[in-house]
Amino acid sequence: MTELDPFTDVLDGPVYVVTAASGGERDGCLVGFASQCSIDPPRFTVWLSIANRTYQVAREADHLTVHLLHHDDRALAELFGGETGDRVDKFARVGWRPGRAGSPILEQVTTWFTGRIEGRIEGGDHVGFLLAPVEVCPPIASPPPLLRYRELYDLEPGHPA
Repeated sequence: MTELDPFTDVLDGPVYVVTAASGGERDGCLVGFASQCSIDPPRFTVWLSIANRTYQVAREADHLTVHLLHHDDRALAELFGGETGDRVDKFARVGWRPGRAGSPILEQVTTWFTGRIEGRIEGGDHVGFLLAPVEVCPPIASPPPLLRYRELYDLEPGHPA
């Protein structure tokens, strides 16, 4: 099998926290695989690791909220990328409010949207969730710089995604 490392090693995309709620549970995780995938109609796909507890909650959810992290959001990246919802209630450590269908919206993050799950795409060790936006953050006059994937290489237990 051909590895993608020569291609992906030069990428330095933004990182996101994706949150989900279903069946009285909520969770969220750090995500490095996500992208807009359609202009008309507007669609976005976010890829969740099948090993992640957030994926388990998202499988039963109707909506997900995608939070775009800015440079000052490193502590959130560390919390949602370095802790597991199996052992820690991440939401007890941050301000949040329920959004559409209960999907948590992190109060500290200024750039986010909630999307209705339109479909799921099997992709190996990740599943893509195709989202149709139903709620979007207010516009930001001067958005701060984005937090980038390479800035998190030291994050434990592994790389974001």
